[in-house]
Amino acid sequence: MPNIVAIVGRPNVGKSTFFNRLVEERKAIEDNVSGVTRDRHYGHAQWGGKYFSVIDTGGYVTGSDDVYEAEIRKQVRLAVEEASVILFLVDCIDGLTDLDKEFANELRTTNKPLYIVANKADTQEKMLMANEFYELGLGHSRIFPIAAASGSGTGDLLDEVIDNFEDVGEENPDLGIPKIAILGRPNVGKSSFLNALIGKERFIVTDEAGTTRDAINTRYKLFGKDFIITDTAGVRKKSRVKEDIEFYSVMRSMRTLESADVLVIMVDASRGLEAQDVNLISLGIKNNKGIMIMVNKWDLIEKDHKTMDKFKSDMLERLGENKWVPIIFTSVLTKQRIFQAIELAVKVYENKTTKIPTSKLNDKLLPEIDRYPPPAWKGKYIKIKYITQLPTKNPAFAFFCNLPQYLKAPYTRYLENRIREHFDFQGVPVKIVYKKK
Repeated sequence: MPNIVAIVGRPNVGKSTFFNRLVEERKAIEDNVSGVTRDRHYGHAQWGGKYFSVIDTGGYVTGSDDVYEAEIRKQVRLAVEEASVILFLVDCIDGLTDLDKEFANELRTTNKPLYIVANKADTQEKMLMANEFYELGLGHSRIFPIAAASGSGTGDLLDEVIDNFEDVGEENPDLGIPKIAILGRPNVGKSSFLNALIGKERFIVTDEAGTTRDAINTRYKLFGKDFIITDTAGVRKKSRVKEDIEFYSVMRSMRTLESADVLVIMVDASRGLEAQDVNLISLGIKNNKGIMIMVNKWDLIEKDHKTMDKFKSDMLERLGENKWVPIIFTSVLTKQRIFQAIELAVKVYENKTTKIPTSKLNDKLLPEIDRYPPPAWKGKYIKIKYITQLPTKNPAFAFFCNLPQYLKAPYTRYLENRIREHFDFQGVPVKIVYKKK
């Protein structure tokens, strides 16, 4: 059984703070407002020479009709089922509450190792207050008082936790795995898309915009490929972001963009390609990411045999010089082309990592250069001698010539178009540099 630790408990007891402490980075959003965490959030940790995964969960509330809290309860139950060790977090300052007692009743049926962790015990007096939780009659005989914010007491707890792991575990099972990030405006269907792909309710989905707050990773295998898909919070214009939580959600989305290999920009078919979508694409190009556009809710559009071509033509027009970005039309609701969409994302990743032999480059491109040579500059003729692909993570090509300083942007665009014409770099920015020969 894999080494997985689930952090569970009622809202606002410090689960995300404790999660960030264990994974040693600020992956989960922390805020004094209850209910910030909604979906299951995964990270990797190590202690005492053993490696394990950690799951952060939303606050568990019973007897509530709130749509989010009902969905959070499902996510917590799934985390408990998946975990090999459960950490039931409670709050020393608030003491034992009715919500703690109700949630304890939910956990009594599990036969997995379960520890009561009394958080916010940052003084001797508060550590003594943790004894109140023995009343729950749950878990191991010992209660662990900790202070997640400072890390006090976590060492003793982790010493006990890792004794339950038979294997050392894997240091970082996600290392080197391609990363595909789903980005777009709020409520375009990003979480629904991932749920449809994996065939289970991995992410909370509601009709309200802003349901997803953190960037949530999911390991996924398809077409013989292994990759990580990341669901992100919807990105709106900065002027429309009013709450701190949404601000941090957008920051997480931007960080995900920077760390991903391929960006799937999801667009609402009823709204078309908007300025914010174009901004995300421009940011992706600036960061040398593979990019594709996934038009969702295509089932809502009245169409004839020319509608798709018209949509695509209008979107490419808005992209300007970046017409190499592929576009696919889907409906997550009816599952129309959703697997073709992820197959296209995988293809974009393969294009991004393609290496062209130098001999093949020169065989194809030098005749194109002879056919349309660089324009002379002040009576000086520019001669390109040969081309090679640079050993970079993203496609970059060096053109060796006698006068590199005189080659201008229009000719660079010509060379890029010829590269794309002969080699498949669909969905990938191509960089061209000139070097003195």
